[in-house]
Amino acid sequence: MTNYMFILSLLFLAGCLGLALKPSPIYGGFGLIVSGCIGCLMVLGFGGSFLGLMVFLIYLGGMLVVFGYTTAMATEEYPETWGSNWFIFSFFVLGLFMELVVFYLLSLNNKVELVDFNSLGDWLMYEIDDVGVMLEGGIGVAGMYSCATWMMVVAGWSLFAGIFIIIEITRD
Repeated sequence: MTNYMFILSLLFLAGCLGLALKPSPIYGGFGLIVSGCIGCLMVLGFGGSFLGLMVFLIYLGGMLVVFGYTTAMATEEYPETWGSNWFIFSFFVLGLFMELVVFYLLSLNNKVELVDFNSLGDWLMYEIDDVGVMLEGGIGVAGMYSCATWMMVVAGWSLFAGIFIIIEITRD
């Protein structure tokens, strides 16, 4: 499981790096969608099945609509790729190399905690004699509406405003 999360973390950072070094808007959107999918897989790997599914459906569904508009309105006949410019490609490779160096140095020391479990007991499923006291979906709904309420409101409003911003930018 640790190797699985380690590989997902590397892929997540590679997607974010691809987003930061976007040579064309199409590939920037692709990097964001890849990072979002990998982030949802990381949430699923930590046991948050309901929250991972909600983020996947809401966030990526909204972002696919926005990037669909972007791609339709700002298509290029010959878009520049990451490999077409040696400067961008060298920074992409350098960033991936630096990721590996940082992860290697963190694994040598074993002094840095990447994930801190302060209030883990609030999110565990309690089982008594093979009967769950709280179901997994109920805990996910409670977590979404108690701890992540403002995050959901801000994310929904941002997606709503993003559609109008993209339409205004690409309007003739």
